[in-house]
Amino acid sequence: MRKAHRQTGVGVLAAILFATTALAGSAQAHDGVSASDGAIDNAAATHGHDQHGGSEGHLPATQKNVRLVSKLKLSNVVEGKIADVGVYKGYAYLASWGGVGCDNTGVHVVDIRKPSKPKEVGFIPAPAGSAPGEGIQTVHLSTPSFNGDVLVSNNEVCGDGGVGGMNVYDVTDPTKPKALAEGVGDFTLEGEPTDIAREIHSVFAWDAGRKAYAVIVDNEEGTDVDIMDITDPTKPQLIAEYDLDETFPQILQAAPDNLTEVFLHDMVVKNIRGRQVLLASYWDAGYVALDATDPKNLKYIGDTDFTNPDPEGTGSGRDVAPEGNGHQAEFTLGNRYVIGADEDFGPYALRARNLDDNTAVTAGQGIPLEAGKAITGDTVYAGLGCNDSPAVPAGDPAAVDIAVVERGVCTFTEKAANVEAAGGYDAVLVFNRTGSDACDTQSGMTVEGTLPTFGVAPRSQGFAAFDQPYNNEDCLAGTGPATLPVDIGAKGDRLTFSSYFDGWGYAHLYRNKGGKMTELDTYAIPESQDPAYASGSGDLSVHEVATSGVRPDLSYFAYYAGGFRVTKIKNDKLVEVGRFIDEGGNNFWGVQTFNSFGKEYVAASDRDFGLYIFEYTGH
Repeated sequence: MRKAHRQTGVGVLAAILFATTALAGSAQAHDGVSASDGAIDNAAATHGHDQHGGSEGHLPATQKNVRLVSKLKLSNVVEGKIADVGVYKGYAYLASWGGVGCDNTGVHVVDIRKPSKPKEVGFIPAPAGSAPGEGIQTVHLSTPSFNGDVLVSNNEVCGDGGVGGMNVYDVTDPTKPKALAEGVGDFTLEGEPTDIAREIHSVFAWDAGRKAYAVIVDNEEGTDVDIMDITDPTKPQLIAEYDLDETFPQILQAAPDNLTEVFLHDMVVKNIRGRQVLLASYWDAGYVALDATDPKNLKYIGDTDFTNPDPEGTGSGRDVAPEGNGHQAEFTLGNRYVIGADEDFGPYALRARNLDDNTAVTAGQGIPLEAGKAITGDTVYAGLGCNDSPAVPAGDPAAVDIAVVERGVCTFTEKAANVEAAGGYDAVLVFNRTGSDACDTQSGMTVEGTLPTFGVAPRSQGFAAFDQPYNNEDCLAGTGPATLPVDIGAKGDRLTFSSYFDGWGYAHLYRNKGGKMTELDTYAIPESQDPAYASGSGDLSVHEVATSGVRPDLSYFAYYAGGFRVTKIKNDKLVEVGRFIDEGGNNFWGVQTFNSFGKEYVAASDRDFGLYIFEYTGH
């Protein structure tokens, strides 16, 4: 886990990944540890969401230059449970995610050797209490220790007894999978040994000849690029760890100032002219190409910046900052381009200011303001706001009061509920706790309730609202004040908050070259940039891209409720040439190309249904 991010407009979440545990540890017990309070500050937390538009609305059915070859509803499907999809040698592997409960988690195995007649032939259960999500991939290994096909998957803890790390299965016969290793990864946290491996959000494996490797996303440490030697897939070994923004500081950009959280979300590795090139999708830092031929000595090749102001916003007449959510990316066939998916679930962003100090408050929206509305009021310090903490004092019902709460000890939902129960408040602002992964950094939040709730703001801004001195070095070292040194109920500065539309997530097209890659174009579905579709139609963000394996100009997108989309690169522009949304809507997560009988097909995973198989019929 790195710096905390401003994932604005995250919204009210009915089921959240990290806020199910009432106690998240003390405000001083989080030094470098990922808290289970609902903070959106690592790769796993980016998917702790539901469709913000609700199940009652979706985009209308549509179809252009795309043939629906087949679809298959998977067994034991629960809404929102199906995650990523991978395809290898005539079989599709679909993750069953622990986003809703923690039962039936694992990997569905589907025979797609006849694309028009897919057949579910097996299920690989995840370790108890764990669930896969983003990282589903199969590769052939031919090392001195193993010759066959292996499936790799990730583990995020979703229940009691869960384990982190990666899993490796022998799927040489996909109908008879064999576990080679489960729950293997990084068994240390900031130098201290742990009972289970760190949770990981994704995994990608590659065969390097006599050696084989896998790169995994560590959700809980700043060194979040972990590389495993899987030459013997029964005994994977951690051989390297990297924090890319510290190792390669040139990947960061100075402006805009909202790009404050930097962590690995996903990655691919591709052999390009004899080099194993790792393409890392790094939240708020961009898409980073590295030479991973020697995994113990990664070398910088190139990276991207996020264009400021946001190009899709500019095209729609809005001057807004880029979201910076480097989610997933691939090289095109021939490697001339990189196409990146910039995921953004929050179509509304927040402007906030301390009126007494005339300084910006950098917070996102947990429970958002109604579009176009504003709240201006006086702050009241409410402490930690937890059930076992000193009670939150009542606000003044005749005035506009904003409760200011410290992060720590309990979930954001518990804090918001106690503020609401105290009465007399119009909004809640949460500022950050102590700890090396917190202090003067920012993060988003998942939270349930009815009062507008903003955060997580940097700790210095919480102190400033009550005219208290703050030293970030002391905070990071654990020698600063454990809590804000004022009485609970103390009045502070006057703050103002307003909400504005900044659009959903979209795709980037970059020229692949050494050093800074040039952004050539962006692509978004029209509805995602229209305020009329900010709610009521599901998530209208891009999620993943799969580039064609037979044409250098074609790419396929899983666009959540925006459906399945196809683009062609024309004169360095991404032009939509195909689309599909089923009757009743879709909720696509993963997308992967494959060939069968000389044709290219595309497998897509629908979170609420299962497997779709498409063929692009245009030119």
